[in-house]
Amino acid sequence: MKRFEGSEILNWAHQVLEIEKEGISNLVKSLNGDFLEAIKILSSCKGKIVVTGMGKAGIVGQKFSATLSSTGTSSFWLHAAEAVHGDLGRIDEKDAVVVLSYSGETEEVKNLIPFIKKIGARIVALTGNVKSNLARYADSVVNVKVNKEACSLGLAPTTSTTAMLVICDAISVILQKIRGFKEKDFAFFHPRGSLGRKLLLKNKDVMRKGKFNPVVSEGTLVKEVLLKITSAHAGAAVVVNRKGKLVGIFTDGDLRRNIERYPQLLKKAVSTIMTKNPSVVSEEGLASEALKVLEKKKIDEVPVINKDAEPVGMLDIQDLIVAGIV
Repeated sequence: MKRFEGSEILNWAHQVLEIEKEGISNLVKSLNGDFLEAIKILSSCKGKIVVTGMGKAGIVGQKFSATLSSTGTSSFWLHAAEAVHGDLGRIDEKDAVVVLSYSGETEEVKNLIPFIKKIGARIVALTGNVKSNLARYADSVVNVKVNKEACSLGLAPTTSTTAMLVICDAISVILQKIRGFKEKDFAFFHPRGSLGRKLLLKNKDVMRKGKFNPVVSEGTLVKEVLLKITSAHAGAAVVVNRKGKLVGIFTDGDLRRNIERYPQLLKKAVSTIMTKNPSVVSEEGLASEALKVLEKKKIDEVPVINKDAEPVGMLDIQDLIVAGIV
């Protein structure tokens, strides 16, 4: 294999990116009423949006269908070749079918079109040939023609598939906006993803509670508080008044700051050295917001309270790490 200089390789990369950038720029200029018609068909679809194609265009189509589904538009991918071997039964007259074929003359696609028309589903074509067989029978045609492929031979689908991909992304985002799809909706479809956890997990879902959340009264001796913290494998204890309302927190920092100041520290009431009126978070609040409190205040744990200001749990930075919030 011939060796090449790094500068030469970077130059090739720049050429590819410039060619593809030009292809996208030309797409922006060519958007017109045909694109608007495609959006009209897809946004008014009463069924699912079916995406089909072959080869590299088909791979783009699979990503398109996945993006639609995750942003609030019900969709599924249909292999053009498999469709005529039974999978056509998945298409309904209420559906809209997006067909991706740069040439518009792909054999499998040409064979599929008459059956889609017979079912009664509307067809949106993404093609670089507006005079093709596909374009002729489509209800709407989005032109994704590019001047040049980035492939050094000018043969492999490169700029053309990029053009299809960005148009598919544009359609997905526009439908997302039309449907009023919000962050909370996105999180619902991505419950195991990092964004889903940040937008769905509440403090009550990840906090330490019960025996792992030591709660003591104001008059409890520091020695007893320390024993309770140790048995709970916790880093702090919440201090409450006679009515059970939170009035303070006792942490390792409070102990270290006062150990020289009070020779008989262990025999003193925890209320004399606790941190009064500490930062707190609501049990219904998002765990991601609790993380911001910890970071801003530069603390390791924060009490969790209910609507009556009663302590119901404790959030430690380690809990948020385990939950995937950090």
